[in-house]
Amino acid sequence: MDTPSSFRKSHKLDNVCYDIRGPVLEHAKRLEDEGHRILKLNIGNPAPFGFEAPEEILQDVMRNLPTAQGYCDSKGLYSARKAIMQECQRKEIPGVGIEDIFIGNGVSELIVMALQALLNDGDEVLIPAPDYPLWTAAAHLSGGHAVHYRCDEQADWAPDIADVRAKVTSHTRAIVIINPNNPTGAVYPPEVVRELLAIAREHDLVVFSDEIYDKILYDGTEHVSTGALADEDQLVVTLNGLSKSYRCAGFRSGWMILSGSVAMQRAQDYIQGLNMLASMRLCANVPAQHAIQTALGGYQSINDLILPGGRLLAQRDITYEKLNAIPGVSCTKAKGALYAFPRLDPKVYPIQDDQKLVLDLLLQEKILLVQGTAFNWPEPDHVRIVTLPWADQLGDALDRFARFLARYRQ
Repeated sequence: MDTPSSFRKSHKLDNVCYDIRGPVLEHAKRLEDEGHRILKLNIGNPAPFGFEAPEEILQDVMRNLPTAQGYCDSKGLYSARKAIMQECQRKEIPGVGIEDIFIGNGVSELIVMALQALLNDGDEVLIPAPDYPLWTAAAHLSGGHAVHYRCDEQADWAPDIADVRAKVTSHTRAIVIINPNNPTGAVYPPEVVRELLAIAREHDLVVFSDEIYDKILYDGTEHVSTGALADEDQLVVTLNGLSKSYRCAGFRSGWMILSGSVAMQRAQDYIQGLNMLASMRLCANVPAQHAIQTALGGYQSINDLILPGGRLLAQRDITYEKLNAIPGVSCTKAKGALYAFPRLDPKVYPIQDDQKLVLDLLLQEKILLVQGTAFNWPEPDHVRIVTLPWADQLGDALDRFARFLARYRQ
């Protein structure tokens, strides 16, 4: 009898990577099993750090549980989509109707759905470097190719417009804008977004705008939605959800908005594809959808955390100060989101393998970070740090990081 062949993963996964929960995390789990306490600065999960969902959201979800036992419309509950439509009006995204909104099991599901409905084999998507790596993974999983345009650290991580233009080819189908940005904390001025929209219009590209951190803004920074800046003949797909601003990451409740009324007349085939994929998974989590109307229409408690005296602002500040006090380390001050993306000067820290760097930090200091190359940054000279722990805990962790770097050689 022939020896049975091994069961191997699909070749569709050959270029798919998600190192935010990658190999180094497996080492962290092993250390935890051995009794070590790990400070996890690898993932933007608010709840473990004491950021709880507003009580009124929890109460509304519980109150509606008896009526949330069955499937709902594949696009989502009417009341939730109505609240999202009204949020679009507040954000001045024109012409969005109830049927232009899809609710999903978090933005993550919708990213995959949006790209699967659009891409054919060999199609290209322009994605920022650094990026949120699910965008790159989903592009490859959908049969396409991620083409990364560089963001300029010297310009507060704004996209390099010349590089974006240089990366457009006859195979380019879409461009991704992550604003506010994960992992850099950048918030793009409207003029930068308009330049990206101009390129998209010139080459007839779909614009995907990931805006999950749109309410986590510091120092009076204002965020303007991409859909509010686009012309009606441009198809903009805006993604947002409850995970970050409303501290409901475990609810897995996000939404996708299609705007550009003229462009949508040309996008009916694509929309049919989205409808098909939405119907195939029947519907998103119904109990969690009952949180959306209350979240968007209620008291915006996120403001208590980001304004002076707020916990998120204090944590952003101490991270920025501590990192820039380390010799050979520099970090731009985040204008939004929950992260820092510091640079380790290669002349001071000649790192060849940044995954080994974060693994060694984990083993020695029991601190879990993510290497910069996991965000499709091309050089091994950055790491991403989550700024969710209490300020004193962050300060202690960054002091330990500084001591680690002072003795570290690769």
